[in-house]
Amino acid sequence: MFENLVESSSHKDDIARKGSFIGVTALIYGVLLVAFFVAGIYWYDAHLDEQTLELTTLVAPVPVPQQQKQEEQKQEAKPAKTEANVDVRKELIADVTRTELVPKEVSAKASDVPPVRSGVTTIIGNTNVTSSAPMPAGPGSGTVTTGTTKVQIADEPPPPAATPTPPRAPISGGVLNGKAISLPKPAYPPIARAAHASGTVVVQVLIDENGNVVSAHAVSGHPLLQGAAVGAARSAKFSPTKLSGQPVKVTGVIQYNFVAQ
Repeated sequence: MFENLVESSSHKDDIARKGSFIGVTALIYGVLLVAFFVAGIYWYDAHLDEQTLELTTLVAPVPVPQQQKQEEQKQEAKPAKTEANVDVRKELIADVTRTELVPKEVSAKASDVPPVRSGVTTIIGNTNVTSSAPMPAGPGSGTVTTGTTKVQIADEPPPPAATPTPPRAPISGGVLNGKAISLPKPAYPPIARAAHASGTVVVQVLIDENGNVVSAHAVSGHPLLQGAAVGAARSAKFSPTKLSGQPVKVTGVIQYNFVAQ
């Protein structure tokens, strides 16, 4: 039934009209866009007179004269002048075999500068170099010597002042009765004799560097006997005590035995 389809002529005309309308419309829009673009180019004002423009010029390098190049090549090709063996030293130090030369200073540490060799030319420089072959001459400057130089020594500086040794703390001597040069016996106080006071009195003493008692006080014993014991202890005399060769103060005790009378 639907094997043969027939398209009407009115439908074809409608499609042709629509296609023509779309093509014409697109063409008009394209022409308008091109017209606006060209007009914009003509209407645009870049204000070049208000802009700050800088003109940059590329300058070619100045050619080097050929004569100057030839002089440089001649200087480079100049053969190096050679000299005999030359040593370089920071300072001139005589060999130990030269006993007639007195050194500037005496030190237990060996110097890092080798001595000047006999019969070898030596110059003063920034390094220590011992040359074993001919060395080319360079543009540097230096003092050339072919032998040893006598060193002049000024008067020896005075020895440093001795640093005073800080005072040492007193050392403990324990019981000092047997170390005394002079140990007076204390008097028996009458009041203690009347009270039949007796016993041992221990007196703490401080002895200076000369062996004199500079302070004394009782630490134990009968109160009636302590005053006499302290007075006797202040009159005691000792030999100076030394530690590492230096006299020092000594602290210790003196014991006094009182027997009732």
